[in-house]
Amino acid sequence: MSVNMDRRVNGARLRALLGSWQHHGPAYQALADGLRGLTRSGTLPLATRLPGEREVAEALGLSRTTVTAAYDLLRDEGFLVSRRGSGTVTTLPSHAGDRAPTRLGTVEDGIVDMSAAAPPAPPQLAEACAAALDALPRHSRGAGYLPLGLPELRAAIADRYTRRGVPTTPDQILVTTGGQQAIHLLAGAFAGPGDRTVVEHPTYPHAIDAVRAAGARPVPVPVTPQGTDLDLLASTVRQASPRLVYLVPDHHNPTGTSLSASDREQVRDLARRTRTVVVADETLTDLTLDGATPPPFAGGGAADRYVVCVGSASKSYWGGLRVGWVRGHPDLVAALAQRRAHVDLGTSVLDQLVTVELLARADEVLAQRRVALRSQRDALVALLARALPDWQVPVPAGGLSTWVDLGRPVSTALAALAHGHGVRIAPGPAFGVDGTFDDHLRVPFSQPVDGLGRAVDGLAAAWASLGGATPARVPGAQPALV
Repeated sequence: MSVNMDRRVNGARLRALLGSWQHHGPAYQALADGLRGLTRSGTLPLATRLPGEREVAEALGLSRTTVTAAYDLLRDEGFLVSRRGSGTVTTLPSHAGDRAPTRLGTVEDGIVDMSAAAPPAPPQLAEACAAALDALPRHSRGAGYLPLGLPELRAAIADRYTRRGVPTTPDQILVTTGGQQAIHLLAGAFAGPGDRTVVEHPTYPHAIDAVRAAGARPVPVPVTPQGTDLDLLASTVRQASPRLVYLVPDHHNPTGTSLSASDREQVRDLARRTRTVVVADETLTDLTLDGATPPPFAGGGAADRYVVCVGSASKSYWGGLRVGWVRGHPDLVAALAQRRAHVDLGTSVLDQLVTVELLARADEVLAQRRVALRSQRDALVALLARALPDWQVPVPAGGLSTWVDLGRPVSTALAALAHGHGVRIAPGPAFGVDGTFDDHLRVPFSQPVDGLGRAVDGLAAAWASLGGATPARVPGAQPALV
């Protein structure tokens, strides 16, 4: 992998990232294990320049000989490469593979689909559809092409932001055919061939696809258990001069972390100081299960040219409604509406009318959805604790999935084997840009509890078939990833 930028960490930062890295055995081996783990997990993104051996020795209280031996071991294994003028940078062995593909899978009887972190339709959908059909004659006299979106829906979405403390007018809203179209439009509007776009690492797979479809290069910034690494985000923006930054600030997909209020202000300040557009994907905002709902990413709600939000009806209501939106400066909204003409001339009017009805019932629908998801999350965590006690399973405060640490880099093989045990699931590398995260697995809890039970049984059987080995990549069906 080659990313032409100078991204580096110093000795103090490396010490903080390593944490308690020492273990029984030679110190050089322990240090190599720690650095290898940081690289595999994406905490140290690929192509990051490491400190010199002397600086590492001073930061960690080691002899330079110990650090040299650790670096030499990682070079031999293919986790570090040294180039004249570039220092020592992180990489992956050639056999580690690329990012897992994100082709859609097929529906199969007897398979529990855990690749899609998306809930079923709420019971209020039928009533909303009936009300939408009653309203449809008022809109059927025209051609039905609404590039900006149905006025009633734009007003309802704007009101949704305003009630959250972000004053918004309808001219700041563009309705799109799903949140995915919104991301594609923004990636194409701001980034072109060869441009850099910063993404969290791991992140939503189809955001990576959108960046690459625009010809741009995704530049990863790691997400730690505490959330996005904002220090590295700031240094990456300064050094890479990206055209766009894509973040999932609320109940991050797949890690479940959320940015604090101060973190959000820090990111907004970075965007304005560097004149870098930051896109906040808020598709999971409504799904807070514990504690307070995260504050709105847009802050005070000024018509900011550098802070753009994306929303969707898919996770809050139903993925079968292909309705998403962009909240941004009115000039941006108008430009995106013109740009979408290359793809479509507007979102289905009937789907928009159904979404208007569901937004009017939001308090009832979302309260029921959160109760169900909380119960399913707790059931999944308990099932995994019993069947797979060696896995480290975080309990997210919201969202639709947990980002499980498997303890060894076998996610791709496990996902392939799980299909033979009745489970379709996305391997960890599908959420990265470079083949990392093979020691992680996204496990959604959007299924009913009986489905979760069957899924965990299948995962446990697949895990048992792996035994103690670290197998090579196993071919298998490729899952849908949402």
